[in-house]
Amino acid sequence: MIVIIVLLSLIGIWAVVVFNRFVRWKNLIKEGWSGIDVQLKRRHDLVPNLVWIVREYRGYEEKVLIEIARARSKCLAAAEPALQAGSENALSRGLKSLLAVAENYPELKADRQFLALQVNLVEIEDQIQLARRYYNGTVRNYNTLVESFPGLIIAKTLGFHLALYFEIETATERESINIEANNV
Repeated sequence: MIVIIVLLSLIGIWAVVVFNRFVRWKNLIKEGWSGIDVQLKRRHDLVPNLVWIVREYRGYEEKVLIEIARARSKCLAAAEPALQAGSENALSRGLKSLLAVAENYPELKADRQFLALQVNLVEIEDQIQLARRYYNGTVRNYNTLVESFPGLIIAKTLGFHLALYFEIETATERESINIEANNV
């Protein structure tokens, strides 16, 4: 009888320890997401200023500005990392288009405000990448706990599910150049 009580006690202690590990990693994921969220809000706050400066120059492409405004609205409305990734990718594509439009206007490229906003955007994109790496590393560790034995027993029993990674493009990423061997 004592052996059974000791065995049940050990199983209970083990279950509590594993449960607490799940709770710890879930909280680290929330912390990681809050870091991404802060940087994304900084980027969202920068967008109206970029649009305003580009709009001041004649010949701007209204389609690009409308696309950016729509994408920004979707980003602000998205509540979950899974939904936000698609919206953020659309915003990144719009910002890339905006920066490409700026290439056609030397006066705009030389504008101090535009240059300062562009530098700020690069800094924010770097911070987003750092926050995303931390978040995704935390998700990896949590998912490993959820999928590995014996933790998966507690995970399935108590409803802990795999977390999703946050993958987005950045507005300042350079497209890789495809050089064919025949052209060299």
